Amino acid sequence: MTVVWRSTTELAEVETVSVDQIVDLHRALLPDQLRHHGLRSVQNWIGGSDWSPVGADFVPPAPSRVSALMSDLVDYLNGSAHSPLIQAAIVHAQFETIHPFTDGNGRVGRALIHTVLTRRGMTEQAVLPISLVLATLRTAYVEGLGAYRHDGPAGGSEANSALHAWLDSFIEASAVAAEQSRRLMQQISDLRSVWEERLRAHRTSAGLRETPRSDSAVARLLAELPEAPVLTATTLGRILGVSFPAANAALDELRQAGILHGKSIERGTRAYVAGEVLDLVTFAERQLASTKFDTQASPPQRAVPARTQE
Repeated sequence: MTVVWRSTTELAEVETVSVDQIVDLHRALLPDQLRHHGLRSVQNWIGGSDWSPVGADFVPPAPSRVSALMSDLVDYLNGSAHSPLIQAAIVHAQFETIHPFTDGNGRVGRALIHTVLTRRGMTEQAVLPISLVLATLRTAYVEGLGAYRHDGPAGGSEANSALHAWLDSFIEASAVAAEQSRRLMQQISDLRSVWEERLRAHRTSAGLRETPRSDSAVARLLAELPEAPVLTATTLGRILGVSFPAANAALDELRQAGILHGKSIERGTRAYVAGEVLDLVTFAERQLASTKFDTQASPPQRAVPARTQE
């Protein structure tokens, strides 16, 4: 997991993305699939038989063209000829069209969406769940990619219509992802207010000052919880730069306030879990799997975490 995080972060932060770095990202996403590492040197295809491309839904370019096409792709990725959303849409569609690996193209292609948006300053603090929305709106997604891969000459009306069909699908998914993310952020903000009230009540009953100092481990932990809802004292100590006893005391105080609950994990280590954050994330993921983006109007259409509190 650390290697994947480092690879995706590097792509977002380097001055110029290279083909080799995308290959490294692919390797990090499929660490145990050695036979699939590196740009493909064989023909692949999507759909149809495992033995022949006859009848396939899509046959990507010949392996001899992959290296040049990937170089062209990173040239476009490193530029800013179009707005961030348009660039992300084209990078994703072009990558999936090249299909440069024998496996794992979907994972890398989804990562490149967020690479573009982060590099262009659109999502510096969060990741929009665009790929989850595209997975839910799979029919429109596949049709949009199919339109993008038109057989006509470039630059003509047919090519422009095909491109617009794909961009419409991608931008619609982006709008849904942004709205769902906004809702989740509001829910987390509301939850923070609930936590603060619980902590005040606990501290008052314990004879402590109503609110902890802003620079205390407890206050800083409360701010970190939405981003790190499962913690141990050791992990929290590293995050906050405090001693193990200070981290453990902060975690236990929030446990006593009813904000965290303890859970024993491997080798007797005790973890502290903000279950309400996990519930919100689970619910949001289930919403994103509904074609109506509302599980009361339409049930999830793909595998999602089980409901905990709904």
